[in-house]
Amino acid sequence: MIEIHGYAIVSDDDRIADPEGRMPEALRSEADWAYFQAELDRAAVTVLGRLGHEAHPNPRRRLRLVVSSSASGLERRADGWWWNPQGLDWEAAIRTVLPAGGRVAVPGGRRVFDLFLGIGYAAFHLSRAEGVRISGGVALFSACEGGASAEAVLARSGMAVAERRILDPQGPVSLAIWRRSNP
Repeated sequence: MIEIHGYAIVSDDDRIADPEGRMPEALRSEADWAYFQAELDRAAVTVLGRLGHEAHPNPRRRLRLVVSSSASGLERRADGWWWNPQGLDWEAAIRTVLPAGGRVAVPGGRRVFDLFLGIGYAAFHLSRAEGVRISGGVALFSACEGGASAEAVLARSGMAVAERRILDPQGPVSLAIWRRSNP
């Protein structure tokens, strides 16, 4: 069985990066980072876009599936699996990468988050750096560009908040774990 979990920390205006596509210091939280790393340790594979893959080294040598139009379907490369959704559907790709099933961690970027809205998250771990706004930044989901909140996008995809907590009271950084409401 495959269980897909999305992970993002966003600003109050639902941004994951600045206008240049970089994560601003205002979104960095040690508590959120520790939570995120522990969650990645639970995953059998991490799915991210090419830019995120190139920007973030993989010192723990976690299995990665890189979403990229440069792949022809699904390719095994030295640094992980590379997958082009236009060349091979998700079901075929994940059966090859994780034949025994397992947890899939999806830390983005936006195109990857949008892609998995259609595929279907089992859970989405939405951290929020409260009081932070990133003018002109990159939105979590494409629909956020049109004014929809991240919460509205997740609710429209059939998810509901299952748990809320504060990860960092000083930040403050909150966490809402959204789960599929119709399993």
